[in-house]
Amino acid sequence: MRKYQAVIIGGGSAGLSAAVTLKENGIEDIVVIEKDSEPGGILEQCIHNGFGLQTFHEQLSGPAYAERYVNMAKKLNVDFKLNTMVTALHPDRTIEYVNSTEGYVTIQADAVILAVGCYERPRGAVNIMGTRPAGIYTAGQAQRYLNIDGYLVGKKVFILGSGDIGLIMARRMTLEGAKVYGVAEIMPYSNGLPRNIKQCLEDFNIPLYLSHTVTRVYGRDRLEKIELSQVDEHRQPIPGTQQYFDIDTLLLSVGLIPENHLAEKAGIVMDPRIKGPVVDDTYMTSVPGIFACGNGLHVHDLVDFVSLQAKRAALGAVRYLKQQTPHGKEYHTTPGEGIGYVVPARVHCDINDNVEFFFRVRKPMETGTLEVRCGDKVLRKMQKHKLMPSEMERMVITGKELAAMNDDLVFSVREDQ
Repeated sequence: MRKYQAVIIGGGSAGLSAAVTLKENGIEDIVVIEKDSEPGGILEQCIHNGFGLQTFHEQLSGPAYAERYVNMAKKLNVDFKLNTMVTALHPDRTIEYVNSTEGYVTIQADAVILAVGCYERPRGAVNIMGTRPAGIYTAGQAQRYLNIDGYLVGKKVFILGSGDIGLIMARRMTLEGAKVYGVAEIMPYSNGLPRNIKQCLEDFNIPLYLSHTVTRVYGRDRLEKIELSQVDEHRQPIPGTQQYFDIDTLLLSVGLIPENHLAEKAGIVMDPRIKGPVVDDTYMTSVPGIFACGNGLHVHDLVDFVSLQAKRAALGAVRYLKQQTPHGKEYHTTPGEGIGYVVPARVHCDINDNVEFFFRVRKPMETGTLEVRCGDKVLRKMQKHKLMPSEMERMVITGKELAAMNDDLVFSVREDQ
């Protein structure tokens, strides 16, 4: 059985960043396994700009951002297995994969980095009454058809969900000549970044229907009409508020879910709040030697943060391979008042490095006070304007502060009056 120092599952933005970091830190015997025909992941279909501001300090398109990392990986002689599907991951870091040239293969690794990305919530997960006509797609499906395959999926379009992909596709479909009748969001606030609300909807006069959802679709062979209803505070349709739109296409942008069937089969402990693995400050999961990062860990807003987190996971893998992982007392991080989740979920008191924590607030706040407590001690407190669930927050706790921990860390936010 072929054994590698490190195997990276997934060749998107997280996998590329992890591979480059491993090579730069002296880990030579690595391989990246990618199911698609080329590395880059979802970036290849994201032809709009806005990528790379944090990483490269300039605006790039998705393919251009991916190309930067692919070129770095090639210069470092990173080995890729493309068109290859991983079918199983075991706790002993044995990996089974299949492709058309090698057939069914089993390999083993000293360290595994899960950079598996996420998938879109499909129509089956949304309670929409009606028939099953053609013309209903996830926003990501429509984006791939248009930007890679060159097919316009419809001319009269409505979008359910105000996630960033849905907002971007509202603009993209409009630019290609389709008529976008509106975007509906079941929550009383948008789930997309403010810049996408401005650039993709307001600049093109596309209506945003907050506290609304699609309650029924009509059509036999092709979608013909949808029913849009207002919802109450419990997200239930309000009778008598129905509106109807004659359309041929409905795009769904109703959430992203980390792809973690491999992690679950490997017995890795999962966090139900993020639907990804529980990781420590080195991004190692509950199974020694298996690390997780990127959208397969928790859904990010910006690809730059995916690359940054993958770099840290790779550095954690380097420490593990060199037997330099922290062994001090371990504490948990807990989402307190107003916080949805915190990553990483565990932290060692002897990490010796600063640790950056990622978290999201539960509701929009004009001004709020973020606070991190360790028992009765306040480690960090800061006031911030325009807090949104759609924008991930970050906070750094120093190694010195972590070394003095004697209790779990609790993250909370209170809205300022």
